[in-house]
Amino acid sequence: MSGHQNIIIDIEHVSKSFGDNQVLKDISLYIREGEFVTLLGPSGCGKTTLLRMIAGFLEPDEGTISMKWDGKAGNPDFKDVAGIPPHQRPLNTVFQRYALFPHLDVYDNIAFGLKLKKVPKDEIDARVRKVLKLVSMSDYEDRDVESLSGGQQQRVAIARAIVNQPKVLLLDEPLAALDLKMRQDMQIELKEMHQKLGITFIYVTHDQGEALTLSDTIVVMNEGRIQQIGTPTDIYNEPVNSFVADFIGESNILNGTMVRDRRVSFIGHEFDCVDEGFGENSPVDVVIRPEDVIISDKTEGAQFTGRVKSCAFKGVHYEMYVDTDSGNELQIQDYDAFEPGTEVGMSINPDDIQVMRKERTENVVDCEIIDSTHIELFGETFECAPFTPGPDGHYRARFPFSKVELWDHEDEGVTTGEVWFILYKGDHYHLTVRTDSGEYVYVDTDDIWDKGDLVGISIQPGDIIVESQDGQEK
Repeated sequence: MSGHQNIIIDIEHVSKSFGDNQVLKDISLYIREGEFVTLLGPSGCGKTTLLRMIAGFLEPDEGTISMKWDGKAGNPDFKDVAGIPPHQRPLNTVFQRYALFPHLDVYDNIAFGLKLKKVPKDEIDARVRKVLKLVSMSDYEDRDVESLSGGQQQRVAIARAIVNQPKVLLLDEPLAALDLKMRQDMQIELKEMHQKLGITFIYVTHDQGEALTLSDTIVVMNEGRIQQIGTPTDIYNEPVNSFVADFIGESNILNGTMVRDRRVSFIGHEFDCVDEGFGENSPVDVVIRPEDVIISDKTEGAQFTGRVKSCAFKGVHYEMYVDTDSGNELQIQDYDAFEPGTEVGMSINPDDIQVMRKERTENVVDCEIIDSTHIELFGETFECAPFTPGPDGHYRARFPFSKVELWDHEDEGVTTGEVWFILYKGDHYHLTVRTDSGEYVYVDTDDIWDKGDLVGISIQPGDIIVESQDGQEK
């Protein structure tokens, strides 16, 4: 048990695989009563699988999911729900595809679950009319559901879920099928419903704006793992790694060096910042939000200068791309427009510089020894720098991001893979490539690739250093 107050769901060390594909990896998370929690991440990150396990449609391979029935955390009523079917759990689910009954009108769709439970007719009528009012559908009870708009059908689906008075409402991308304006309107209504009902909402989406608008707590997921848990403000202003910074809103993510406490170097200049504890002359990632760069047509007194490449009106602000005096490109948002070709001065306040520890500084991959100049890497044979194999047999290969070569034609490389994630670092791209063996290789390149591109992968022998797992180079 997590040991926190007011927990309604406690998820501890949950993992789940489908065949050889592990979609959830050691997930631990607790959810408080009355909280609006959003599971946020790209397609395939595991968020819907986690929601379906909470609902009871799937069972975890490892770990436990516990829920509070009527008691408090720690007593027998707070129990592991393994084996308990969905209809016996104190929750309801709203799906992306609504799952309304086409042969029933609005009233009977909402009342369906209550009738199955043999709730008295007068109580059914009172509860149905109450939720119809709550979802602004009071005049629609006799309507055929297939005659309703997408937004109206979504309201009926929500009403059918909440009429059963669940302790937890699960929502699996419920607004994905709506157009932009209707989706924005429904976001406001969902937030108001949550406040009125006071029950726990667990919401799945890949839409960052939706998560920021609706949530009390956001759980950012990627590749089956939780990357960060926090309030929308925390997630936006204090991302823990480059994935979160890139996924939540727009960001300039740049290579930097922590000179010392409260002093960081990036884009060829040193800046004051508020971060401490990174050591001296340590490689770091630096995040600058586009709205936090102060831009002016006056270069005197600016921290650095540049020239505007492009300027586009975005409705509330202008979005500009500026080539800085160090050769980096920055995205900047400002209420004033600066035309392409304009020389500008720029500054950044210390509070607006977010420093993050680098997740990695080079590729480090477990490998098998074939002989003194060949290893098995990513399921294929790679030539490497000569080394002397030792008796322990546990080795890893190290090689720089910039020394991985990608090819348009898969048969040109030693092995193959798919471009999985792309991060622009101001003057180059940092790619995550998922190899056919299921492992990842990280690549720095000036070439432009698209997510999903199939590529050949090769590394020159002199760029692969083999070492034993205890760190001794061989």
